[in-house]
Amino acid sequence: MKNTTNLLFTALAVLLLAAPVARAHHAFSAEYDVNQVMEVTGTVTLVEWTNPHVRFYVDVTGDDGEVVNWDFELQSVNTLVRAGWSRDALKAGDVVTVVAYKARNGSKRANARGSVVKADGTQLFAGDPTAQ
Repeated sequence: MKNTTNLLFTALAVLLLAAPVARAHHAFSAEYDVNQVMEVTGTVTLVEWTNPHVRFYVDVTGDDGEVVNWDFELQSVNTLVRAGWSRDALKAGDVVTVVAYKARNGSKRANARGSVVKADGTQLFAGDPTAQ
């Protein structure tokens, strides 16, 4: 009986510890809408070169003159490195044009699986070969 109790307790502990990890990795379609493609040009304000997803932030000036900071998600560090990116591929101050999929919740977040093009014309592959 003691072994069964220990086994159940261990199984419960593993499930409770694994829940945040399982929840942290989401399906693309759960968060982003492939039918809401956007294209913006702006200035990179921050790059977070970390896993599970690299993120970068861009100040975009709207037609009304209001500046909005967009949060763009990319692939993992390893995936981007295999695609030719480096830690210095994007830096604060770079002007970029981004094609991305908007967040379903209407926030100023998007997934940059489309293209990221720097002002000098350099195109950075962002993960979706159909979106280049």
